[in-house]
Amino acid sequence: MDQPTASHYRGDFVAWQGVCGFLGAGRGPAPAPHSHYAIQLVIGIPSGLRVQFGRHGEWQSCAAALVPSKATHTIDVNACEMSAVLFVEPETPQGRALAARLQGRLELLDADAVAPAGRRLHEAWREQANYDAVRAVCQQLVRDLSGTVHREPTDARVLAAIEYIRQRVDQPVSLPEVASAAHLSPERFRHLFVEETGMPLRTYLVWRRLLHVWTLLMAGETLSGAAHGAGFADSAHLSRTARTMFGLPPSVLRMSGPLSESVRAHQVA
Repeated sequence: MDQPTASHYRGDFVAWQGVCGFLGAGRGPAPAPHSHYAIQLVIGIPSGLRVQFGRHGEWQSCAAALVPSKATHTIDVNACEMSAVLFVEPETPQGRALAARLQGRLELLDADAVAPAGRRLHEAWREQANYDAVRAVCQQLVRDLSGTVHREPTDARVLAAIEYIRQRVDQPVSLPEVASAAHLSPERFRHLFVEETGMPLRTYLVWRRLLHVWTLLMAGETLSGAAHGAGFADSAHLSRTARTMFGLPPSVLRMSGPLSESVRAHQVA
């Protein structure tokens, strides 16, 4: 994620089907220009965001920005009280809608369009420390920008497959064995899974493992432990995969924000 690497940078992680996000506060050096697979939405709260599009582009001040998949860019959030960065899987309905909207171009968003969401995020994250409230604000923002409605899988066979994957997130699984758990042929399952989740199984497996990494980090796991817990060979393998998807290694953002603190407090209790 395009976030400072300073040790005092505090952040948290939220996720749902095909989208994940990071919220954080702190200061540090802006990252080098880079690109990644996911479509990115970044918001500076309440202001202060700067975005550079292209390796040598001009820095532009804005309230929020949408960055297309695989576009070289960087951001600076040092002047923001807090920032939120959402990553959208391009193969989901939301991702396809945003890709059609952007057509490979950076879009700077009007302050009036994102200010209400920014205020709600600030309250949900800083004051309430409420994971569900933070995620609800992020989901609504993606719905508004993409013009799509998020839909959770409902087919019992796909739900069975997702549960099968969830229980084996630290292990390699193949299309035939997941299809078997859903009592379908591999070919029929492949099509049904895309219909229900918006993602091919291969993409879903990588996405699910990466999300599990940050969930473990929020709970206080070490980077090495999180990598093995999500089925990566080691932290280097995890970092390469995360850079491809999100443009960052998991070590960039310390999971020490209010949501992570709440998760750990409940573990102790």
